[in-house]
Amino acid sequence: MLRLGLVISRVGLILVAIAAFMLTPIPFSLYYGTNDIRAILLSAAITAAAGFLMYRLHPEEDEIGHREGILIVTLGWVLAAGFGGLPFYLYGTFTTYTDAYFEAMSGFTTTGASVLADIEAQPAGILFWRDLTHWVGGMGIVVLSLAVLPLLGAGGMQLYKAEVPGPTADKLVPRVRETAKRLYIVYSIISAAEVLLLLAGGMSLFDSLTHMFGTMGTGGFSPKNASVGAYDSVYIEMVISAFMFIAGANFLLHYQAVMRGDLSVYAKDEEFKFYSSVVGFFILTITANLVLYKIYPGILTALRYATFSVVSITTTTGFVTADFVKWPAYGHYVLLFLMFVGGCAGSTGGAIKCVRVWLLLKVAYCQLFRIIHPKAVRNIWYNGRIVLPEVVQGIQSMVVLYMTVFILASLSLAWLGKDIITAISAVAATLGNVGPGLGAVGPVDNYAHFSIPAKWICSFCMLVGRLEVYSVIVLLAPEFWKK
Repeated sequence: MLRLGLVISRVGLILVAIAAFMLTPIPFSLYYGTNDIRAILLSAAITAAAGFLMYRLHPEEDEIGHREGILIVTLGWVLAAGFGGLPFYLYGTFTTYTDAYFEAMSGFTTTGASVLADIEAQPAGILFWRDLTHWVGGMGIVVLSLAVLPLLGAGGMQLYKAEVPGPTADKLVPRVRETAKRLYIVYSIISAAEVLLLLAGGMSLFDSLTHMFGTMGTGGFSPKNASVGAYDSVYIEMVISAFMFIAGANFLLHYQAVMRGDLSVYAKDEEFKFYSSVVGFFILTITANLVLYKIYPGILTALRYATFSVVSITTTTGFVTADFVKWPAYGHYVLLFLMFVGGCAGSTGGAIKCVRVWLLLKVAYCQLFRIIHPKAVRNIWYNGRIVLPEVVQGIQSMVVLYMTVFILASLSLAWLGKDIITAISAVAATLGNVGPGLGAVGPVDNYAHFSIPAKWICSFCMLVGRLEVYSVIVLLAPEFWKK
């Protein structure tokens, strides 16, 4: 039987964690003398109070079942965005709660799609919170809660499996809470390294932190209207590109590399090699295409903008330095395609993930081989192991559901009056947690002109994409709610 009291109680603990994070922008509000402290404090108080009251419904430590884990994760993200949008709404950043919710959902799901017209007009505390949602959501709100809230530890594997992206949820150590803590240690070490390098490039502490949040969370929110392009610095673009690439790779590999000093894990991992090959191939081909059409004055300039855009879109970060809508059609097709591929499993990136694409290519090749050799027995191997049929079936089902949501959401936006390029790219960008798209949601535009229903459709796509379809869509099945 589904224990709703237990579900609501554990979601309450997640909200308490969110309330604590809401307080972190206050030092910057004080330093810059902004008037957003009241809105931030009130939002944190409301969130903490709601979380505590929810927790009191079932304060006892109890084992979390499979269905409870799924519901806790999904409801946790929905309410995190609901309460996370309060600072925007109470301060007056947005006049409608829909816009505040959209911005918060975009932040926590690390999508980076925005409805904020003039970013630099907002106070420091609001901007810091807006970017911090990326860092919190990047490794996952629930994984974070497992790391810091011991009461979520009972049955924690159910939450971890529902939250961690990828076909399988591998553990570093037997205890899930210890796994979550170790992942966050590595996450924090890499984050600190990026901040130091950005400071060395002349960024202020505030700008370094906020851009690190967007990079490591592969989110893309920036405190600048022109995003990373506002700095016009090759050094800063190189640093952010490198860390976007790192954030788009599997953090289990980073753990082995950082904590165990084993760099060979990258060369041995099939998904990482596929991910690197995809990024490298399309950087080179887009660069050649830009040079061919003389979009930029020289090959190095073309390489600079192609590299940043390809890494940003592949990792689903969404930072921009160039208006790629003005590029030739080849660049549009490639970037749209990369919105579906995404980063690696176990990364902070979104979309379908490289491991699934790579395994589907292997399945297709295996089928071709069987057509040529009908009597042959051929297994699918990945990293030296045979891939079980149920894993392949799960990947195929996930991709089918993903594309079904994409088609239905695109049709919905088209029905609401959006042109085909805007409708398709907006859904691809929000479902893949990318942010900027093509058409009317290109890198120099945003989603502010969308109608209220269109914003809620995109918010739903962000949630579905971040939780990799199953955890959200399964709630629509009547069987989920039956005893």
